Amino acid sequence: MTDTPSAARGHGLRRDIDLLEALASDEAQQAGGLGVVRLAQLVGREKTQVSRALKALAAEGIVERDPDTLEYRLGWRLFSLVARTSESRLVRVAEPVMHALSADLEETSHLCVLSDREVLTLLSVSGHSFRVHGWEGRGVPAWQTSAGRVLLADATPDELYVRFGTAGELPVPELWALIQDAGRRGYARVSEEFEAGLVGVSAPVRDFRGRVVAALNISAPKPRLGERLDEAGRTTARAAARVSALLGWEPRRTSAASARLA
Repeated sequence: MTDTPSAARGHGLRRDIDLLEALASDEAQQAGGLGVVRLAQLVGREKTQVSRALKALAAEGIVERDPDTLEYRLGWRLFSLVARTSESRLVRVAEPVMHALSADLEETSHLCVLSDREVLTLLSVSGHSFRVHGWEGRGVPAWQTSAGRVLLADATPDELYVRFGTAGELPVPELWALIQDAGRRGYARVSEEFEAGLVGVSAPVRDFRGRVVAALNISAPKPRLGERLDEAGRTTARAAARVSALLGWEPRRTSAASARLA
């Protein structure tokens, strides 16, 4: 039995998504791109098929091909689509607060969400009146980042084992302790744990139910931010609380409701 045209299109879309996921992998990010041979190995397809698919995606700006190395990477049109579709209420209310936060700290701020085991940046803005696209659409391991530790604030130890128990990068009890420490502080901080010379702080953004739905993050070189990391953390926490309030979170009401349920 042959596939119907709609089924064939579905299979083709799935194969294209597999290629995009491979180009978004840690390997591709660290290398700055991947060649057709390596991509064919990762997705388990013939090189000629992969080459044709990549050329079609490149023609639409979804991927880009480096003219020197001939390797492929995700294209700016894809990041543009992500940015436009993320113009949700969360992004709309967060952006002006982020501009104020960045101007206050004179550093770039990021709005992050959790995607499986990674932290995904939805929006980056500087202290000036423009957006910064270097991190938008990029995913990084949650356990290595301050944003990941606040985004996992609502997770139970069992949920952490399900999500990270077989990863091996960071023992779950250690990750749990870091998450609890961030909860007590009101913000999480990292110093060169994700990248040498880079430090950062993050604070949770909550929705009207009090659930963590995003994180505000400030990351910068250690010589510039390292000495004022806690100050930046407290400032970021206040900014995150403002975004949470705009999303309908009322701490006193949430606490009272929790007490009645208890």
